[in-house]
Amino acid sequence: MRAQHLARQIRAAIRHLNPHQVRAAAERPLSIGLAAVSAENLAAMEDFFAPPSISRQRRWELMRVLHRMGEPGAPSRFDLEIYEEGLPCPAGGFVFYRQAPQRTVEDILAAREDLGLALARHFPSFRQPVAQRIIRTIARENAAFALLTAVPDIVPSLMQFPWALGEFASDTAFITMNQVRMAFLLAAASDREVGYREQRMEIASIVAGAFGWRALARELAGKIPFGAGLIPKAAIAYAGTYTVGQGLERFYRLGYRLTREERKAVYEQALEHGRRFVDYLLEGTRFREASQL
Repeated sequence: MRAQHLARQIRAAIRHLNPHQVRAAAERPLSIGLAAVSAENLAAMEDFFAPPSISRQRRWELMRVLHRMGEPGAPSRFDLEIYEEGLPCPAGGFVFYRQAPQRTVEDILAAREDLGLALARHFPSFRQPVAQRIIRTIARENAAFALLTAVPDIVPSLMQFPWALGEFASDTAFITMNQVRMAFLLAAASDREVGYREQRMEIASIVAGAFGWRALARELAGKIPFGAGLIPKAAIAYAGTYTVGQGLERFYRLGYRLTREERKAVYEQALEHGRRFVDYLLEGTRFREASQL
């Protein structure tokens, strides 16, 4: 009966998600302006964003997004303006570091998070950085929510959630829903199909895994006195979500999942990261002092 009740909660929580919004953000049209001192340097910039190794059709599609600023037919305004290193770069523009182009990618994502999904869908060089940002963000949200359900006065000042917290009957339902949301975002960033039908196998795996996470988290929380079990419980929420995310990213990028050994290694590393994140959330609180008695 408890399992059936939890399953109903999870189904109700997942109904909050709208894959159409994710798809729309990923399919947003883009216009990117490039500036360099020579045609050779412009070609080098284009080769980074639209590598010659991709199919001719795909490269032609990407070249329709990239424009050489100032040339006839180029738009008058761009979503992004990217300048060769050494050229004057106006406010709002970005420098293309030819010897370290991933630095340019990170600079763009840090300043224009709103374009992350669309950039990842279009350009291979953005996919893994965007995917890793998605995974870390959702893992932190889930760890914070697991903690917030027991210590409600700690987290709201540090993190904002996209849904009303009171609507969820259990942290497991929220965490599962957020992992499904992560699956939508990762698929979109990987230029894969997004939706309940299109990702039914991934969603089924996430929902099945929710019961294992719940059992482990409850066991740990019950064995440690003074409520300190909530710390590993929240860390497990982080590690479980992070491991799911890395498995999905691998699947969408390469077509196969993490092995059992790889999942174990990723989970153990993520568990330590989760503990440090929870320590950060609890730093300076009375709950932290009590948990150390």
